[in-house]
Amino acid sequence: MTAPAIGQPVQDFSAPATSDSQVTLSELKGKNVVFFFYPKDSTPGCTTEGQDFRDLYDEFQALDTEIFGISRDSLRSHENFKTKQSFPFELISDKDEAVCQLFDVIKLKKMYGREYMGLERSTFLIDKEGVLRQEWRKVKVKGHAAEVLEATKAL
Repeated sequence: MTAPAIGQPVQDFSAPATSDSQVTLSELKGKNVVFFFYPKDSTPGCTTEGQDFRDLYDEFQALDTEIFGISRDSLRSHENFKTKQSFPFELISDKDEAVCQLFDVIKLKKMYGREYMGLERSTFLIDKEGVLRQEWRKVKVKGHAAEVLEATKAL
């Protein structure tokens, strides 16, 4: 499966999220959507990234934009992470990697000389019509949420 191309509609999907919710892309039409994929709940980089989106949440909301964090962690892990960090947005649990595959974020990674398939930190900005407008891959956390906010303002 190939990832959606910029300027193309994103394939509809539905996935379980925190707060006993189900996130379905087609039901978000009429709003901009930010999906940020991150490797693991409660790790330093992922915590900082989530906090940065949290701190800018009201500005995203003013731009009619919903934010969702996505990782392969369980809903229970997500609920704990969301509560501890006071995230105002939902976290999507993608244990079967269906959404990760859709956005092509599972990549070969290396750590301590070992190779493994892992989630590459990536963010996708989808407009009110469900069209992919921008993507960030191999994200560096510092300043990233602000950069996504600027791109959202430009829609």
